[in-house]
Amino acid sequence: MSVLVIGATGNQGGATARSLLDRGVAVRALVRDLGSDKARTLQERGAELVTGDLDDLPSLVAAAEGMDAVFSIPYPDVNDLAGDAEVVRGHNVVEAARTAGVSHLVHSSVSGAGEFHRTQPGWAEGRWDTHYWESKAAVDEAVRAGGFEHWTVLKPATFMENLLGWSYLFGDWSSSTIISGFAADTLIPWTAVDDIGEVAATALTEPGRLDGMDVELASERLTMTQTAEILSEVTGRTISAPVLTPQQAVERGMLPAMVNAVEQINENGAPARPEDVRALGLPTTDFRTWARRTLA
Repeated sequence: MSVLVIGATGNQGGATARSLLDRGVAVRALVRDLGSDKARTLQERGAELVTGDLDDLPSLVAAAEGMDAVFSIPYPDVNDLAGDAEVVRGHNVVEAARTAGVSHLVHSSVSGAGEFHRTQPGWAEGRWDTHYWESKAAVDEAVRAGGFEHWTVLKPATFMENLLGWSYLFGDWSSSTIISGFAADTLIPWTAVDDIGEVAATALTEPGRLDGMDVELASERLTMTQTAEILSEVTGRTISAPVLTPQQAVERGMLPAMVNAVEQINENGAPARPEDVRALGLPTTDFRTWARRTLA
């Protein structure tokens, strides 16, 4: 079996490539810089490196030629988040895979995109960032309608790795304080990036098991207070996550652009449930295990 992995030097693509290589699968890694450390590491592990551009359909077709499957994770233009780059790139990946005769596509989206967000309180009134969610949903729908013999849409929740260094949601807690606007009782569904890679590899190497499914991914649901307590236990430092309103969090350094997303989660939660993942026989790394493995 051979798989083209989009974004192979990123978090999810990298985890997927590693998991596939560990299973003896031939991986063609789509990268932007053949000489980067991450690209070279993948090559040393046995991956074939190719360059390509998600905005350049012919380059994607060439990369997908001869592949049995594609792992898809189109990314937005970080300099124009209000634009349509993610949708265009997602459609390019689908079209390239189809043109190249690929029979199997596994795509990574985001937890809740589609029906969950379209039916939640506040959506019809325009309270939430519809562009973000509709961009994700549009690519998901293109995958489902792509005519592939096998397809799966993965919907991962909040990455545990967002707590490594600076992040949009949690800032930089090197000062031992996590700044967020999540309410005291808001449960954050956490997932480990390596789990996403394992699930993607399972979907790709076991055709039929997750076919035609949207798979919500979360390993544990914790409040920010509980999250800080585990981080304190594992690191031996006193880590705090004060309960702040989104506005107070902005005053203490949270990006103003995150207020809408935080308010949305506070009011409506998120659909990913660890028990649903386990019911499918898929891996769930609990937060304490991840923290010990990553931070201790």
